Parts: sequence; C-alpha cells; structure tokens
Amino acid sequence: MKKEALIVKIDQKAKLPEKALVGDAGYDLFSNECTEIEPGKIKIVGTGIRMALPKGIEAQIRPKSGLAMNYGITVLNTPGTIDPNYRGEIKVILINLGEKKVKIERGQKIAQIVFNKFEMLKLRETNALKNTERGEKGFGSTGLR
Repeated sequence: MKKEALIVKIDQKAKLPEKALVGDAGYDLFSNECTEIEPGKIKIVGTGIRMALPKGIEAQIRPKSGLAMNYGITVLNTPGTIDPNYRGEIKVILINLGEKKVKIERGQKIAQIVFNKFEMLKLRETNALKNTERGEKGFGSTGLR
C-alpha cells in the first residue's frame, strides 16, 4: 500500500502540488501570493497549504531550474527540509541572485517538493573512528577529473 501525504488548503484558491510529467520525482509548488524580489534580496513566499507526512518520510524543497536560469531566482536553503511532525504552512525561502527585480505571481511555480525516506539513528559518542583510505581529505580531495 502506498504511503500518502495529507494536504490542507489554508486558502481555497491555493494550488495543490502537482507533477508536470508522470515520471517526475518532484511535485511543483505554487506561490499563493503576488510579490516582488529585488536583486540580492530574500523573500519567504507562502504556498497556502499545510501537509502531514507519514512517519519516516521527509520533504525537500528544491529550486526550479527555469526560475534559476531565466531570472536568477533560487531556493536559499536548498534543500529545505520539512519534517514529518511539522504542521504549519509550507513556505519557500527565495533569493534573487539576478540583476533585475522579479515579480512572482499567485499560482506561479516557485519550487519543487521531493519526498524521501529517512532513518532514525541513535548517536553514540566514541573516542576514535575507524581509518579509511580517504581519511580526513575533504573538499576537492578527489579532484575534478
């Protein structure tokens, strides 16, 4: 049996998340307001929906490539995580990295939401970690080619 997310419209004019194509991983999220984002500025944009996720499922808010490519608009804390116990309005933190003011219309696609399983882990402190071939080599340590 498929798990399901329950969705409540806070505003009856809000649009429910939807997939553009059947096989897409993400569902489009839509703005529930009209706003403008000046270059270099951040806006929190509401979707007009709340959601209840099943236990063990989180939602990630990710940018829309078209908004990023064409207008410089992206999701600031990407991916933004929605925990299964959150019941408030789904809001998206957008930033304008472009050079022009961008108008966001009500009903416009502003982000996508992707659902993922996650594990609950017990964290245990220890005095040492097992060595690996990579060890502490971090950023850029595996090269670009």
